[in-house]
Amino acid sequence: MDGGWVWVRWPPVDEEEEERPLKVAFDSPAEHFTDAAPIGNGSLGAMVWGGVASEKLQLNHDTLWTGVPGNYTDPNAPYALAVIRKLVDGGKFVDATEAASGLFGGPTEVYQPLGDINLEFDSSNQGYTSYKRELDLHTATVYVTYNIGEVQYSREHFCSNPHQVVATKISANKSGQVSLTLSLNSLLEHSVRITNKNEMIMEGTCPGQRPAFRHHKANDAIGIKFAAVVGLQIGGTSAKVTVIDNQKLRIDTADWVVLLVTAASSFDGPFVSPSESKLNPELSALRTLNISRNTTFAQLKAAHLEDYQGLFHRVTLELSQEPMLDKAILEEAGQDKKTTAERINSFRSDEDPSLVELLFQYGRYLLISSSRPGTQVSNLQGIWNQDLAPAWEASPHLNINLEMNYWPTLPCNLSECQEPLFAFIASLAVNGTKTAKVNYQAGGWVTHHVSDIWAKSSAYYVDAMYALWPMGGAWLCTHLWEHYQYSLDREFLEKTAYPLLEGCAMFLIDWLIKGPGGYLETNPSTSPEHPFIAPGSGGHLASVSCSTTMDISIIQDVFQAVVSSAEVLGKCDTDLVERIKKALPMLPPIKIAQDHTIMEWAQDFDDPEVHHRHLSHLFGLYPGHTITMQKNPEICNAVANSLRKRGEDGPGWSTTWKMALWARLLNSENAYRMILKLITLVPAGGKVDFEGGLYTNLWTAHPPFQIDANFGFTAAICEMLLQSTYGDGELYLLPALPRAKWPRGNVKGLRARGNVTVDISWEKGELQEATLWSHNPSSVLRLHYGGQVATVTVSEGNVYSFNGALQCVETMPTW
Repeated sequence: MDGGWVWVRWPPVDEEEEERPLKVAFDSPAEHFTDAAPIGNGSLGAMVWGGVASEKLQLNHDTLWTGVPGNYTDPNAPYALAVIRKLVDGGKFVDATEAASGLFGGPTEVYQPLGDINLEFDSSNQGYTSYKRELDLHTATVYVTYNIGEVQYSREHFCSNPHQVVATKISANKSGQVSLTLSLNSLLEHSVRITNKNEMIMEGTCPGQRPAFRHHKANDAIGIKFAAVVGLQIGGTSAKVTVIDNQKLRIDTADWVVLLVTAASSFDGPFVSPSESKLNPELSALRTLNISRNTTFAQLKAAHLEDYQGLFHRVTLELSQEPMLDKAILEEAGQDKKTTAERINSFRSDEDPSLVELLFQYGRYLLISSSRPGTQVSNLQGIWNQDLAPAWEASPHLNINLEMNYWPTLPCNLSECQEPLFAFIASLAVNGTKTAKVNYQAGGWVTHHVSDIWAKSSAYYVDAMYALWPMGGAWLCTHLWEHYQYSLDREFLEKTAYPLLEGCAMFLIDWLIKGPGGYLETNPSTSPEHPFIAPGSGGHLASVSCSTTMDISIIQDVFQAVVSSAEVLGKCDTDLVERIKKALPMLPPIKIAQDHTIMEWAQDFDDPEVHHRHLSHLFGLYPGHTITMQKNPEICNAVANSLRKRGEDGPGWSTTWKMALWARLLNSENAYRMILKLITLVPAGGKVDFEGGLYTNLWTAHPPFQIDANFGFTAAICEMLLQSTYGDGELYLLPALPRAKWPRGNVKGLRARGNVTVDISWEKGELQEATLWSHNPSSVLRLHYGGQVATVTVSEGNVYSFNGALQCVETMPTW
């Protein structure tokens, strides 16, 4: 992918930058799931609790879901669609909302936890001191240390992508001091056995059906099978291993113990029923373990670091108000001993910019850890889940959450991490083609607002304001064009992106119908999860109308992407492109309401919840591109009014979306206010009456835990520091920098549209230097900073440095 380019940092990150602390720190074992430290390699994940008397590693595998492939069509849907459209045309919005049940498609399947590794130590009745647990983002490793008497115990945990194992090393500073009992269990149906004194195997099965919701699937379905294998490496002349009831392993008086954990499942893609899968999870897990069995912990870690740091160290960020203090001074002041929870609690008073740096890089860490080529998409909880019934099924939600998970991939130089999204879109297109044909009698493909590992493409159920939203696939398709804009990879555009964009646009063309005013409209239409007060209904709420602003904004983005793609690929003379060109000027324009905000619906309905968490009607500004400050100042003023009307409260993902929107409006003050809003500690246990905020392990809250805002925060920081357009080649440097808060700093390795990499440094709130290099033979760029504009030509193989006046001060080769 990306035309063979390997996106790397240039110049390379030096050792001093790599040593800049990036640690999520704790001074006690975890009490709640959201206190534990996450590690992962894209498919396999673990939560490290760090207990002293007992340790728990909660395991997840990205393919463990309930259910089997489904039928996502309904031959009765076309009749219901005709009824709904007639009701909407007649202004009977309450009746149309009630009739929308005729288009419901049922619930999704549920993401499942794999199980737990339990370690029981002999120190249960002894006190401990000097406890420290930390997740080091530079090494993607969790470290746990504590003292019992004169013995210091240490643990290291990481999840290797090259070897596909969770590796844990338990050691002590004195020989013969490591003794423990090891066991495995799971909330799922399972069995455990010991194959020898160095190996333990757990096999199990996910439910083949979601209880009470299987009218469209076989009630006796066999679910996904899985296996987890734990292999041991043990050091020390006095070490001995004992098998207990063929269920547990007892290790005594070892110098050190290394656990290697692998897992696999029978999932063979979204279209293969588990009962027909030929995959053997146990053999797969054992095969993976055998590759690492004779590899030392040091060798495993070296391979892990080379792989992980090759991604993570592409981007660095420093927002220090002052030059970095000497490490000894930091230690003397005790600043290096604060837990992350303490730093969150004090942020309102000290506004420590290094915590912003940490949260920015934590989003990149979580993305690398939960989405890699060949894995499933990062779901609502990434890959980390402890419950059989997680909140919102932990399923990919397509009306903001899944898209937000992947917002940082391109600007943060992590293109590879987006590949699971493209594979998921391709699967949705297969099922969505059937849904479009049967349910809507339309061409192309469609999918709605929530899906699962089986690529569910039909609508949800229960309530129209959630269910009736056939724009999920269209929003996802904008990521395909974005990928091309950043990479200019023509092969990707031709073979991967354009066929999916083309199918999506075919559905949208058929979905649009000419309305009474001569514009093309979508009917039925909802603004995700947000009802309105239906006119003349006596105050009753409705969700279904026509041509919501978000519908039209997404369609415009997709249509423009298809036309632009066709121009690149020489396919402008197709019937579809001609139809799109005719349709574009017939789409209704964005309307401004009487209160000078953006109208969310085609009519200026009364809003029963003006502080609603969704910002759907502002899609055109971000992440879309149909609204810009330069071309649409009046509309942008209405966007700002809309943001003020929505207010600052809301779940984490809403906060970070607002942050990105304010950045696009070049409003650094309000973007920074959203940072203050997000960096608030969630009460212990994550009480449901608390909106947004951060848990002690820096996960973002809805609540409960929902990972999307971690990614949204990272993407929004990028928008504050660098914005770009493709085609026009416009690069905006420090467009929303909060100068008073971050008077000095630098960011290195950000990506811009047009296949350009950018470093930026600033002093006293003003641009000091911008360094950029292009991966194209020749590019014409327009640099913007403040009121200054400079047109520059850059060519592949050279690095260009510009001063604060945008004058080129140095050109040097990259080799």
